[in-house]
Amino acid sequence: MKKVYLYLIAIGLMVTSCSSKDESSSVQIDENTAPTIPNQIFPLGNEICTDNNVVFQWVASSDAEGNRINYIIEVSESSSFLPITFSESSFSESKLITLETGKAYYWRIKAVDSTNKESAYSPVMQFLTEGEGVSNHVPFAPTLIAPAIEAQVDGTSTTLSWSASDIDGDALLFDVYMDSNENPVTKISENQTETSYSVTGLSMATKYYFKIVVKDNKGGASIGQIWNFTTK
Repeated sequence: MKKVYLYLIAIGLMVTSCSSKDESSSVQIDENTAPTIPNQIFPLGNEICTDNNVVFQWVASSDAEGNRINYIIEVSESSSFLPITFSESSFSESKLITLETGKAYYWRIKAVDSTNKESAYSPVMQFLTEGEGVSNHVPFAPTLIAPAIEAQVDGTSTTLSWSASDIDGDALLFDVYMDSNENPVTKISENQTETSYSVTGLSMATKYYFKIVVKDNKGGASIGQIWNFTTK
């Protein structure tokens, strides 16, 4: 009787062991990856669109799992996309959006698969819509070079630098605003031609905000987005 009892215990342990092994081996981790970033085709940087009915075009993203991809196209009159003027979606690789004429716009795009996994945004492209009788276009908003957004700056001095362009090739002038307010109002430089400005006498452990206003020699102007850095 004792042998039979021990035999039944042994059988029970074997069944439990096999069951645990089978259950663990059947567990699969399904990790879904995001689609690749779409590559823009039109309009590209500094493009002039002669028709305000703009057909945005891009190269299709790929998805490792073969999920269906939806594209989110964002267009803004501000390089910071605050606010977003248009936000459209498309399952194809193009989208018609009707814009106002005679304006500078910025656009970017991202891919979203059917499980809501999102790619990063594409680079921001700037373009113009041609207006009737327009003899001058406003400059594009500046692009930050240094210091990087949210940068930690050593010491009490730093150099602000940026880049800017104008579709008409006009000479550009820059006004620099900087202070510790989130919307800086202190003009520290006016009508300078250089795309950099050295600031000194900064306070330690202080967050500074700055923006650049770009002006051409025909009265056109664009206000850049607000950037910031902190002194250590």
